[in-house]
Amino acid sequence: MTGSPRNRKIKLAFETTSLRIPLGDIEMLRAMTPAIKKSIKYGQIEASIREVGIIEPPVVVRIKGKDDRYRLLDGHIRIEILKERGDKDVVCLIATDDEAITYNKRISRMAIVQEHKMILKALEKGVSEERLARALNVNISSIRQKRRLLDGICEEVAKLLQDRMVPINTFSELKKMRPMRQLEAAETMMAMNKFSWPYAKSLVAATPQHQLVSDKKKTVRGLSDEQIEHMEREATNIDREFRMIEQSYGTDHLDLVLATGYLCRLIENVRVVHHLARYHPELLSEFQRIVQLRNAA
Repeated sequence: MTGSPRNRKIKLAFETTSLRIPLGDIEMLRAMTPAIKKSIKYGQIEASIREVGIIEPPVVVRIKGKDDRYRLLDGHIRIEILKERGDKDVVCLIATDDEAITYNKRISRMAIVQEHKMILKALEKGVSEERLARALNVNISSIRQKRRLLDGICEEVAKLLQDRMVPINTFSELKKMRPMRQLEAAETMMAMNKFSWPYAKSLVAATPQHQLVSDKKKTVRGLSDEQIEHMEREATNIDREFRMIEQSYGTDHLDLVLATGYLCRLIENVRVVHHLARYHPELLSEFQRIVQLRNAA
């Protein structure tokens, strides 16, 4: 019998302390090709390291059976740049599992919220906005805009969108809504997998006035007051229907899995197939199509 949840130990994803490791002791999983070294991304990271140093430490895992040897999970470009600069070592985070195949898939490649956090970290360390702008090859107004990215965004929405590639202007639209409506809009974006600025603007346009931050009457170019009110009613109805579907999705999906499984067993029965082919060919055709779709999924 296993212990109670309270007494179970939670396995940490990383060791509790970082470690300064000689670059020669780190094994890279892929080579840095000339094409990678000529890319814009490589140049930006190189400029960032030159100006402010390493902000996000590379991630490595200990190699079993090899003392003081490590396999690199994340940070290949950073390590390559350090080697070219002549650096001898680097501070790394030590992962507790060798998840080299899946690790990079879980890391967002400079999602806007992650970039915002990186900028805040650099500023906390005393890096000036001007120096950051040079490091990231952007103008200083962009740095300031990203620094204030989450001002006016509720915490739940920030967590929902932290790993998503969301345009910065989309956050500007979300800030026009009150927190509860922000959350509804973010959940709708997640469900539809649409985070574009025009889509965010349409959500604002369909938001009732009392759910907006500003008391100023909402205006939408090209739409009359009556059309805006109609949009709001339609958006409310769609949102209500979406919530109902969301609540029943799990049960409906389970019923569908059981039904298709039952159809598969029916189609495997020769006598049943002969009977359907003789008396109900249209049903047999539909059943076979459903089974084919299930097997192809």
